[in-house]
Amino acid sequence: MLVLLHGGGYSALTWAEFTKSITSMIVCRVLAIDLRGHGDTHTTNDDDLSADTLATDVAAVIEAVSEGIPVILVGHSMGGAVAVRAAPLLKNLTGVTVIDVVEGTAMEALTSMQSFLRSRPSSFSSMPQAIEWCVRSGQIRNVLSAKISVPGQIKNTLTNKLATHDIEEFLSSNHHADDKAAIAIEREDVIPEDVTEEGAGRDEVKQEATVSKEPGNLDKKKYGWRINLAKTEKYWAGWFKGLSSAFLDVPAPKLLLLAGIDRLDRDLTVGQMQGKFQMQVLPACGHAVHEDVPDKVAEAIATFMVRNKFAEAASDFHRTFPAC
Repeated sequence: MLVLLHGGGYSALTWAEFTKSITSMIVCRVLAIDLRGHGDTHTTNDDDLSADTLATDVAAVIEAVSEGIPVILVGHSMGGAVAVRAAPLLKNLTGVTVIDVVEGTAMEALTSMQSFLRSRPSSFSSMPQAIEWCVRSGQIRNVLSAKISVPGQIKNTLTNKLATHDIEEFLSSNHHADDKAAIAIEREDVIPEDVTEEGAGRDEVKQEATVSKEPGNLDKKKYGWRINLAKTEKYWAGWFKGLSSAFLDVPAPKLLLLAGIDRLDRDLTVGQMQGKFQMQVLPACGHAVHEDVPDKVAEAIATFMVRNKFAEAASDFHRTFPAC
């Protein structure tokens, strides 16, 4: 069973397009979790986002639903760090995949995280407006994935419920048919920006993206972010400190997927040269690698699983040769 863990601020919906792809390539079960304080998950203390708490949550969910079958953890960014922390807690762990998070670059980027968060719009008039901002700003570069993922990142400020609860009403409304804020963005319109939720940007953060205005609705700010990431600052260092050594110490086959080779730190460079894990770089994508190029990420993970005999290939899947 693949257990998918999203990054900070995202939700389980971030894996929708990836899941569609990988289930067409291999025979597997998929479990995507809304982590504590994210998506539709609610706990008695949503503010406790320490690495240990999140890892314990994940282990508890897996124990409750996995029925002891082999588990492969897949985590993006913060979720990758949580996957590594949760690994020692799982008796049925057989593999780990970490997507675009490396201790060195993540720790260095924490100093710019607050400025990045302040640069984001705090609210949106509609779901299409939020989706459009995420695409035009380069946070998610795949329009189809953004349409699915973004409603899981924002909440209705009037009802305090996740925006996904408004989708049925939104789609059935007459207003939707004429909605001038509906997304119609071509790939070339996307601003190529490399900013992570840890604030990691190889270039200075630019917020030049604009969003459409809905006629008659200019002053109505109906949606805001599901989680206030700025208030989680005290946990940031704990997510990533010691991550490289912990990843290398996981006693199971490991795959590291990166958006750029420059993200690799010293410990992982040495570990990769020693053959301690498999690594693949997926160019032409942003930090949300699994959303930007879901087919390529699915192909890499499917190949990893078939190669290690964690899953059987679908009849029409031909695994690719590992990059390194």
